[in-house]
Amino acid sequence: MSRFVYADNAATSKVLPEVVEEMIPYLEKNFGNPSSIYSVGKEAKEAVERSRKTIAECINADPDEIFFTSSGTESDNWAIKSSYRSGKHIISSKIEHHAVLKSLSYLERQGAQISYLSPDKFGVISPESLEKEISSDTNFVSIMTANNEIGTIQPIEDFAQICKDHKIKFHTDAVQAVGHIKIDAKSLGIDMLSASAHKFNGPKGIGFLYVRKGVPLSSFVHGGAQERNRRAGTENVHNIVGMAKALEIASNNMESNKNHLVNLQERLIENVLKIPESILTGHPSKRIPGTASFCFKGIEGESLLLNLDFCGICTSSGSACTSGSLDPSHVLLAIGLPHEIAHGSLRISLGHDNSVDDVDYIISVLPPIVEKLRKMSPLWNK
Repeated sequence: MSRFVYADNAATSKVLPEVVEEMIPYLEKNFGNPSSIYSVGKEAKEAVERSRKTIAECINADPDEIFFTSSGTESDNWAIKSSYRSGKHIISSKIEHHAVLKSLSYLERQGAQISYLSPDKFGVISPESLEKEISSDTNFVSIMTANNEIGTIQPIEDFAQICKDHKIKFHTDAVQAVGHIKIDAKSLGIDMLSASAHKFNGPKGIGFLYVRKGVPLSSFVHGGAQERNRRAGTENVHNIVGMAKALEIASNNMESNKNHLVNLQERLIENVLKIPESILTGHPSKRIPGTASFCFKGIEGESLLLNLDFCGICTSSGSACTSGSLDPSHVLLAIGLPHEIAHGSLRISLGHDNSVDDVDYIISVLPPIVEKLRKMSPLWNK
């Protein structure tokens, strides 16, 4: 292995040194239980509430609209299951993360009526399709802010306005968006939003759910009185502190990071598309900075990943949560790609510490790998 290039930041990102530094005191010195009344417990409680305030400021929310969870998956589950009303209709999309799709599948078994909107070929859900699907029984809509596989950014503000006009609650899975593009909860008009720290250089095992004031939220985990009696369990103090610090850094550096990543992204896309029979998936421009998804005719994505790994390059074929599945991506099928092409997918998601040299290494290694795999493939007849 000549070098190492990590290019799977959409799966998880490296924890920043400043974040680790912020977390350590709450593992060593200020280790108290935030529910305790003595000083070391009060210090932990104060850290939790400071973090809540920081996170709220980063997305233009109020601190008491932020609820801490273990992950984006838990946040999605909580928002969806808390909002469902028996016999009512829910609208989502065919390209959601499995945390949303499987929560909806669970509710469907409980009698919920679910409608799944189809995207266009770029992975965009149209506001018109949402408006058309709403009925008198619709009480909840969940559509992601940015897709975790192809990076396409959705017109969330339009969805939120439609839902507001119809007095319907609107939730967005913003796990891939928070920390990468500007999120203003108040101006967007959303009711609920899910996020996860490890997507913006924070620790794993911590996320949050934004819930607009006045939106009902039932208890998800029962026990103690934590999170204003909505989610029991001792607070994950060091990870909460780390998440707040990571989001603060990401928010402060968002514009410079965006410019850097868009430049790398454009360089990557331009050169990868020189490979014969290669396809860029997702929207050409309305995508998360640094994320690019491709399909290569005639090869299997898993073989591509293994060969890239052998060269020291970490990438994925889509969502990390479906790693190991032999089925093609539900996202790629939803945007109209046939099975045989969807199987040859590659997601490259760059981070702020990736360089032009990293991109150039990827585009020097990838074409010969694709050529080699095509020569071995019975699907390739060129």
